[in-house]
Amino acid sequence: MIGKLKGRIDSAGVDWVIVDVGGVGYHVFCSAKTLAALPPGEFAEVHTEMLVSQDLIRLIGFATLHEREWFRLLLSVQGVGTKVALAILSTLSASEIGNAIALQDKAMIGRANGVGKKLAERIVLELKDKVPSFASSDPGLARVAADLDSPKSSAVSDTISALVNLGYGQAQASVAVASAMRKLGDDQPAEKLIRAALRELAVS
Repeated sequence: MIGKLKGRIDSAGVDWVIVDVGGVGYHVFCSAKTLAALPPGEFAEVHTEMLVSQDLIRLIGFATLHEREWFRLLLSVQGVGTKVALAILSTLSASEIGNAIALQDKAMIGRANGVGKKLAERIVLELKDKVPSFASSDPGLARVAADLDSPKSSAVSDTISALVNLGYGQAQASVAVASAMRKLGDDQPAEKLIRAALRELAVS
């Protein structure tokens, strides 16, 4: 099993790079975001996942271990293969995927090529309990997610609804609200949260 390559990026294509390790060139498939971090001619460390099928061995490369963990999680969802998982990782950063799943934002996942409405719904549903707890890394985002799950209206849910009506995605709006709450405190009226969240969105 090959878990990591360290060498010079010899060449690159639309969805692959050749990593020269001691004169041996490894053909590695990558997401667009990983490709952007691996310019030809540079030396780099590439985390890899080796996929073995009946008649094919492929190496999938990642710029970070976090991206590789998301790739593995995405593959655990029925209907998600290598192509779709890489499409999602090409469209969204690891943190954006985590936010979208935590907030059950199907539309954000559906931005990736090859991900239809039903598959996006399956991804956010099946991975919601598998992603790391957001309470430890971002208490504000955890509070936002809890308010969105509640059947009762709140200043947080009203603020996010207003931002979505202005054209922002739910995950993007939620992150802005969480950031605003960190600065202002939890118990703020919707009007104040909307103004603060808009300021966060303006500088993001």
